[in-house]
Amino acid sequence: MQETFLRAYRTFDNFRPGTNAKAWLFTVLYSIVSNRWRAERRSPEEVTVDDVESRFGAALASPDASSEERLLARLESSAEVDAALRALPDGQRAAVLLVDVEDVSYEDAAAVLGCPIGTVRSRLARGRRQLFVTLEEYARRTGALRDRRS
Repeated sequence: MQETFLRAYRTFDNFRPGTNAKAWLFTVLYSIVSNRWRAERRSPEEVTVDDVESRFGAALASPDASSEERLLARLESSAEVDAALRALPDGQRAAVLLVDVEDVSYEDAAAVLGCPIGTVRSRLARGRRQLFVTLEEYARRTGALRDRRS
């Protein structure tokens, strides 16, 4: 977290008064996260299976988690969902993560990604379509998507 603030402070001269400060901070954060993600892809962090299973089990066993939250937790921690996201082209993945996961507006996502809103919408549509195609069978197996014949 400190790195984010330091990076924002170091690049503060790039901020233009009167523009969207939130979008500028998202741009800084996106840059940091992208750089970390690329570095982690080159040298992945070792995580034990026991650690993953215990965190996953704790999320599902939470007494205040609804069945929908449990399903969402199962999908979010899935290697299949992670692999499907990683398979998307960078622009599509960034648009999906910003708009669908982080709930950033199209306008702010466009500012963060440095492209027009129409490009964000296009990348988002293609990314969502590709994720659906890739994850449709998995979603049916987990109960996130009902079989049309039912």
